[in-house]
Amino acid sequence: EPGQFPGRGPMNEFVHVRQFPPAEFRVVVRPNFDALYSIVFLDLTDEPMIVTAPDTDGRYYMLPMMDMWTDVFAVPGHGTGPGAWAVVAQGWRGELPDRVERIDAPTPYVWIIGRTQTNGPADYAAVHVVQDGFEVCPLSQWGQTPTPPTVVVDPAIDMRTPPLKQIRAMTGGDFFALGAELMKLHPPHLTDWSTVRRMRALGVVPGKSFDPTSVPGAVATAIGAAPGSAQAALRKVQATMAVVTNGWQMNTNTMGVYGDFYDKRAIITMVGLGANPAEDAIYPLLMHDADGHDVDGSHNYVLHFDRDRLPPVDAFWSVTMYDAGGFPVSNELDRYAIGDRDPLTYNADGSLDLYLQPSNLAPSGSRTGCRCRLVRSASPCGSTFPDRARSTARGRRHRSPPLPDVQDLTVEPSSDGCIRYATRWVRTAAA
Repeated sequence: EPGQFPGRGPMNEFVHVRQFPPAEFRVVVRPNFDALYSIVFLDLTDEPMIVTAPDTDGRYYMLPMMDMWTDVFAVPGHGTGPGAWAVVAQGWRGELPDRVERIDAPTPYVWIIGRTQTNGPADYAAVHVVQDGFEVCPLSQWGQTPTPPTVVVDPAIDMRTPPLKQIRAMTGGDFFALGAELMKLHPPHLTDWSTVRRMRALGVVPGKSFDPTSVPGAVATAIGAAPGSAQAALRKVQATMAVVTNGWQMNTNTMGVYGDFYDKRAIITMVGLGANPAEDAIYPLLMHDADGHDVDGSHNYVLHFDRDRLPPVDAFWSVTMYDAGGFPVSNELDRYAIGDRDPLTYNADGSLDLYLQPSNLAPSGSRTGCRCRLVRSASPCGSTFPDRARSTARGRRHRSPPLPDVQDLTVEPSSDGCIRYATRWVRTAAA
């Protein structure tokens, strides 16, 4: 709605995204066009919070719970039946109601990004019914009508500048000072011990404030250079942090639960904040086309699937289009994703061709597959990569097909206007 930001609301109260994001959406990178979000931040500092879900009558949903380090530590749902889960802070002791399952949270704040399967805009009304069934109730008010949470807005917090821009504008000293303050409430994981020990050399100690102006000159210089050197290091790691097959980088290891792979956690936070574990989502990243060239938004492409090589999912898959920053791309079709729930036209032999191109003209040649006009961009792009996917089961091997260029339009490359493609595969309770 005009003047409102999707996904924002009081602590301990679900806020529902009621429709797919528009082209101008810039709040979170790589938004979803396969499901509608139900989002809530839990505050467990006073007492546990009980999260409940309705019977969805066969509709897939999931409620992944992340700690403040963006590690997914629990994923209620995966099915279609009702449920109730008490999310408790570390060290909490007490009795829970019958038929309420306990979940221990690593940090006292928890971020839930619920997803409910949505089969296009015509499905919105049915999805809204499911969303309205998601609730949060303090343990002390269980069995009663919960009192609406008190909202206190801190005017000092910038609520309009996108978070990614705010982070990129921070100095190294500001970054570490903020991190130190946050670690007073949200302690590092036990497996972070070695890194925490090294951070002490900078004067950054969990539980204590950090003053970047009080450190020795050499340390201050290193901290000041940290943003630039870190971004450069992440760009190098990004291209090699997973195996590339047929041009697609398949991120499965440590996805959603990063351990001490700090580079990967930082990269995913930058390009796909809120990623799910590989048991729930696979995120193929398109690095280049079948000829090894960067995917260019001014070219026409065909993504071909043999009949027996379609994405092996029990729920659904899709291909999504983003720009270089990971945001939707405005186009005359108002189409940002296409997948197996769309009215696809398969070839006579059962194979499938998806046409990705800058114009809405039918492709030339003998192909008779689905003419998916996803790309509408006057500017070519230098590199591409996809976002999310959900897998039927971890360990099942599937090689995404290469992306061949069927018509090379002679357009001079530019530094902006990148188009990035994402494939999304989703599992179900039966997977």
